[in-house]
Amino acid sequence: MATERSDVDLIEGDVVHAFARAALLAALMGAAAIVTIPYPLSPAPVTLQVLVVFLAGLYLGPLWGGASIVLYLAAGAAGAPVFSGMTGGPGVLLAEPTAGFLWTFPVAAALVGLLVHRGTTLIDPADASLPLVVGSLGIGLVLIYAGGMVWFSWLTGTSIVEAGFAVAVPFVPADLLKLAAAIAIVRSGRIDPT
Repeated sequence: MATERSDVDLIEGDVVHAFARAALLAALMGAAAIVTIPYPLSPAPVTLQVLVVFLAGLYLGPLWGGASIVLYLAAGAAGAPVFSGMTGGPGVLLAEPTAGFLWTFPVAAALVGLLVHRGTTLIDPADASLPLVVGSLGIGLVLIYAGGMVWFSWLTGTSIVEAGFAVAVPFVPADLLKLAAAIAIVRSGRIDPT
């Protein structure tokens, strides 16, 4: 009896390396959701997830940065307890008033990556100008707030202004600290971007 053989095309090492880094950032995103600080001024707790979104865009670029956060969302939708408060399942993404932030995270990571890397070719984010990095992170943060506010407003029946005061304005100081932390991490040069 003859055995049939076929060739298997191997995946390029760069793709495997990029996927491994995306999976690592997705796992870090899940870990960042575990550390929650209840915030009496808002229904959403403070987490470190925005920092990870920034790092995904800065270090993985627009394609893999966004993909890493999509991988995180897929794990949570499948039931892994990776969302805030160690919750999981599709209900979190569909029925939680603050799920708009989750939906916006991959878009923000991709946008930060696109702006800092000026396309899909990765550069060392430490080589990008400080105004470019700060501006890119600021735009990403505004996008995250916009998505969170629109979803919250739609799901709760409140106005955009009320949603802003409920789920965006209270987080500005903490998120500016996360922005500064992302810049400090990038400027330290301790993470190899390749």
